[in-house]
Amino acid sequence: MSATVPDKLGDIDLDTRIQYGLMFLFGALCLVAAIAPLGTLIKAVTVAALFGLTAGIWISHLVQTIQKAASAPTGRESG
Repeated sequence: MSATVPDKLGDIDLDTRIQYGLMFLFGALCLVAAIAPLGTLIKAVTVAALFGLTAGIWISHLVQTIQKAASAPTGRESG
């Protein structure tokens, strides 16, 4: 039996949900700014800044995921 989307989202920890939300928000704003009727320079700076925020949050999420995986017990006993 497959779980519903709200069930799957409930299994994700709060930090990850916040990161996903911010990535979606800044990514959507980046797309909106790209099609907005702004001057070329203003549009380029706005899209670059929003994309930079999106990419920064994504890299932060990857680092956090790797740190969690590295600190998780492997199930092997040392010794």
